[in-house]
Amino acid sequence: MPKMQSVCVFCGANAGRDPAYATAARAFGTLLATSGRRLVTGGGRVGLMGIVADAALAAGGEVVGVIPTSLLQKEVQHRGLSALHVVDTMHERKAMMAQLADGFVALPGGIGTLEEFFEVWTWAQIGLHGKPYGLLDVAGFYSPLVGFLKQVVNEQFLRTEHLEMVYHDADGATLLARMDQHQPAVVSKWIDEKIL
Repeated sequence: MPKMQSVCVFCGANAGRDPAYATAARAFGTLLATSGRRLVTGGGRVGLMGIVADAALAAGGEVVGVIPTSLLQKEVQHRGLSALHVVDTMHERKAMMAQLADGFVALPGGIGTLEEFFEVWTWAQIGLHGKPYGLLDVAGFYSPLVGFLKQVVNEQFLRTEHLEMVYHDADGATLLARMDQHQPAVVSKWIDEKIL
């Protein structure tokens, strides 16, 4: 049985320009289901969000969605999920998704995907959870972001240990296997505690 039995996937409500994104989302949804993991998603049926959910369901997996009332129509709620939780706010959505998940993976997406990913990373950095999180680097999508984050480390706004907490791989199975071995880092958030 995998260590991460429930994986929250952050991804675009659009499919993106490159067909590789949809192909990877479909493969990842299938992988989650066939490896016995539950998928936690944003509850929409459009874009990569819908593709990953449909693939997991088609492979016999359990898919749980969380969607705020304000996005029920905008994201066109998925009506075929194992369960769909409707909440009042985006904050409640993210909190419930985090509560339901043992780990988090970001597939390609826009600012919403990035915001969700950075929030769970921030929560881990300040010790609110010890769950693993990773970037599925489809067709090099996240490579420029990882390069920028290395610059953030170089400029001493982020510890190397905190950057190393982000799992980053182009292969979904490898990414999940690495995340299953996760051990939370025990390190202060601050670079220079003397200034506090």
